[in-house]
Amino acid sequence: MNGVVVVDKPGGLTSFDVVARVRRALGERRVGHTGTLDPMATGVLPICVGEATKLVPFLVGGDKEYEAEALFGVTTDSLDATGRVTSETNAAHVSRADVEHALQGFVGTIQQRPPMHSAVRVDGRRLYELAHRGLEVERAPRPVVVHALTILGYEAPRLRFHVRCGKGTYIRALAADLGAALGVGAHLTALRRTRVGTFTLARAVALDTLGPETPLTAPAEALADHATVPLDDDQTRDVRAGKLRTVAALRVPAGAGSHVRLLGPDGTLVAVAETHDGQLTLARVFC
Repeated sequence: MNGVVVVDKPGGLTSFDVVARVRRALGERRVGHTGTLDPMATGVLPICVGEATKLVPFLVGGDKEYEAEALFGVTTDSLDATGRVTSETNAAHVSRADVEHALQGFVGTIQQRPPMHSAVRVDGRRLYELAHRGLEVERAPRPVVVHALTILGYEAPRLRFHVRCGKGTYIRALAADLGAALGVGAHLTALRRTRVGTFTLARAVALDTLGPETPLTAPAEALADHATVPLDDDQTRDVRAGKLRTVAALRVPAGAGSHVRLLGPDGTLVAVAETHDGQLTLARVFC
């Protein structure tokens, strides 16, 4: 098997749990996900299978969209509903106008401190490992990009909102920071991811329906949002043989991003190339 399956992740499972279930259901050892979802979260989780596991580095950076719910006035140590309550205050006075005004400060490139309950490494240790031992360490804020924040519904003290963001954005940290900006605190109570790159809920399948007959998205289609360089038969043979001169002689297509897909005459993905200073260099070859 060789391709990508989009799983509609159920709540209560880690992303690694989903990988293990997909591995058993499809009978394929080579399986990898393209970015974790917290156990509480549901929704789009693209899983690469077989040779397509080579796609993971080129899919993890795609923009993502979420529908989320936050509760103002209550904070937790995990920043979401799975954690221990650390403070409570009355947030009934927070108006929709207050929320709309505060949201404006979280659009664009913002600084976000990773939660203690996360897989980020500090001095070689995963933060969640330290959190499980009751430890808290200093975490340097990191820049993340939030393209859009939209209110889906608000009945104080509960907010439903939509997020479109870039790689590395923690939605529960966003909820907690929003609550702090409003002076009442908050935590995330629900999270559903609706899009990762080109993959949407419309293409997602339930985890318990997976089997050997489950159709997979071909590697070339999985990178459909990347610019394309078509190869002839001779170029295809050279690229698969790792001949760098052939790749360097290819023309970078207009509007290309950091990576482009190299497609053979039959439309299959032969390789992914990296763009740099107007030239292409080989990043990954596919069988």
